[in-house]
Amino acid sequence: MRNSRTPRNSRKSALLGAAALGAALALTSTSAQAATPAPRHYVALGDSYAAGAGVPGQSAGLCLRSDRNYGHLVAAALKAANYTDVTCAAAKVKAMTQAQYDAFIRVNDPQLDAVTPDTDLVTLGIGGNDLGVTDLGLGDLVATCIAGAVVNPLGTPCKDVFHHGHWDWSSWSWQYGNDDLADRIEAARPQVADVLKRIHAKAPNARVLLVGYPSVLPADGASCVFRQPIAPGDVPYLHGVLGELNAMLKSTAAANGATFVDTAGPTAGHDVCSDDRWIEGALPGSPAVPFHPNATGEKVMADAVLAALR
Repeated sequence: MRNSRTPRNSRKSALLGAAALGAALALTSTSAQAATPAPRHYVALGDSYAAGAGVPGQSAGLCLRSDRNYGHLVAAALKAANYTDVTCAAAKVKAMTQAQYDAFIRVNDPQLDAVTPDTDLVTLGIGGNDLGVTDLGLGDLVATCIAGAVVNPLGTPCKDVFHHGHWDWSSWSWQYGNDDLADRIEAARPQVADVLKRIHAKAPNARVLLVGYPSVLPADGASCVFRQPIAPGDVPYLHGVLGELNAMLKSTAAANGATFVDTAGPTAGHDVCSDDRWIEGALPGSPAVPFHPNATGEKVMADAVLAALR
């Protein structure tokens, strides 16, 4: 009889322990949220990833600003007294201090104009569009890579263009030269640093979060075969480029009094080649601009911002 009761007692103890642990975790989560005071004036700055481009409902014309982007979700979660969203699709770093034009059409005022002395929380998501040279920004990169895959689907056409791949007759091998995208990331570093300094000058009491980019592509190109119109050989290269961009943003944030928010980690495994996409591909399965977060992706990014604020 004693042996027959032991399993039931053990199960009962395990259930009680699990319940206690769950209660402790819930209390910890509640306490963490309570520790983040409601902002008096929260300002969201950034590009299409911050704007939630393509995610319903949209506003602000060509800025493609969603009312379900991570800024709106963070403002609602923190019960911000005032929330100003000036994010805009295709914004480059210069759009923080200059009016933004797309195809000669003025689409947005300088975003830093929204930051005022009473601003006490700022999120900034910027830098990706500086990888491109036209108003399309990051779209430049995507278009080049897709076009290359059409003519060289089994090679690395995108990497060859930006990393200057060429055949070296002297060594009888394929060689690479300077990496244009790495250079553009480094060129954006002082610009992002300047924006952070300007934010601190305009709003000395603001907590500033520099939000990184999510996992758009996996590290392994094999998972993208027949899933996206990008050569599988280019996938690791592009994954590495976004990693370099995030690394630059992280170090720039640390050097300029801002908190870096990692969104690549939380979205890993839910890239454009995944069966469970939080970042949509060339043919979106749910509303979003191609190669951008869908509503779930924006929520995951919002959760990462909220976690960074605790």
